[in-house]
Amino acid sequence: MKRILGAAAVMLLGGALMTPAFAEELKVGDKAPDFKLQGSDGRTYSLADLRGKTVVLAWFPKAFTGG
Repeated sequence: MKRILGAAAVMLLGGALMTPAFAEELKVGDKAPDFKLQGSDGRTYSLADLRGKTVVLAWFPKAFTGG
C-alpha cells in the first residue's frame, strides 16, 4: 500500500511540475499568441503562418479516451 501511495504522490508532483505557466489570461478582443498544433494530417500548423486568414480551431478526443 505504501508503494502505491508513493507512486501516486510522484505522479501528482510530476504532473504539477510539468503544468505550463501562462503569463496572463487572454481577454475578449486580445490577439492570440502564436502557437503550433499538429493537424490530423500529421502536419504542424503555426498561427503565425496563417496570419490574415480566418482560423477556426476544432478538436475532438481520440477514440477510447476520456477527453
